[in-house]
Amino acid sequence: MKIGKLQIDNPLFLAPMAGVTDHPFRVICRQHGAGVVYTEFVSSNGIIRENMKTLEMMKFTEDERPIGIQLFGEYPEVVGKSAKMVVEMLNPDIIDINYGCPVPKVTKKGAGSAALKDLCLMDDITQAVVEAVPQTPVTVKMRAGWDANHIVSTEAGIRMEEIGVSAITLHPRTTSQQFSGHANWELIKELKDEVNLPVIGNGDVNSPQDYINMKTTTGCDGVMIGRAALGNPWIFKQIVHSHKTQSLAEEPLVAQRLNIARQHFTMLRDYYDEKLCVNLTKKHFSYYFKGFPGASAWRKLLMKTNTVTELDSVLKEMTLTLKPKKSMEFSYSSELKNL
Repeated sequence: MKIGKLQIDNPLFLAPMAGVTDHPFRVICRQHGAGVVYTEFVSSNGIIRENMKTLEMMKFTEDERPIGIQLFGEYPEVVGKSAKMVVEMLNPDIIDINYGCPVPKVTKKGAGSAALKDLCLMDDITQAVVEAVPQTPVTVKMRAGWDANHIVSTEAGIRMEEIGVSAITLHPRTTSQQFSGHANWELIKELKDEVNLPVIGNGDVNSPQDYINMKTTTGCDGVMIGRAALGNPWIFKQIVHSHKTQSLAEEPLVAQRLNIARQHFTMLRDYYDEKLCVNLTKKHFSYYFKGFPGASAWRKLLMKTNTVTELDSVLKEMTLTLKPKKSMEFSYSSELKNL
């Protein structure tokens, strides 16, 4: 799969998720088979004002490539200017425009999926970005429409192709659905049939079988995974394994899950101050530690911690109790080929 001139050897994408897809989580997912990762979405207004928090959210390391930086905003000139600044500062592999966020604090300003209510504004924002960064592939991530009575994804996709985007990711839920109900994969197929550029399917892919079903049903070129990777970054490796061997990959042992969670905690501790590290660790651990005997008790114990030292103490107790085996090997290059 190609996005512009960028060759994508493994078309499994980690979705941009606010408050989740920071540097540590992106690295973890890359190690477990994600072919392309994205930053959490960043405000174009924050970029042009050089807001330090916004700029920090975009930082990445070379081992995260290929990586996309996702922007959102409601003013074409601002989003275009911010895209140019991002490319000049960081040189990401992809600039992605967010037309999919359904959160009211974003949509009430006309950004995110609110642009789907005004396709002319969507055209203008996209045109501004494409013109601002002619040497960098520009992609868009969008929803199906504002509500069930205004499904515009195919029309919007055709317009995006004419403007010059290099790929489209479609999450075929409406803004009004938020994350409820089912993603209508038929809309992905419809879009794929109408455009000649790569289409990435997103929504309701929670297992290797879902990946196979989406590819078969829609003919999409790649698949993007979001919430299913929370506490489960090995889903990418499982999909790669299933695709290559035509057999289902085993679930990681509890001890292996603990090793990955500990690695994640260590990276968060090294990357953030203590307060933020503790908060983010507890958020991720609430996902990691589910579905095995005693998980609830361990999770409650972890949620009561308030310091890095307390977290580390509980993890050591878990290590002794669960008798972890050798850490999972983080090199899956042989399985990533020919996906």
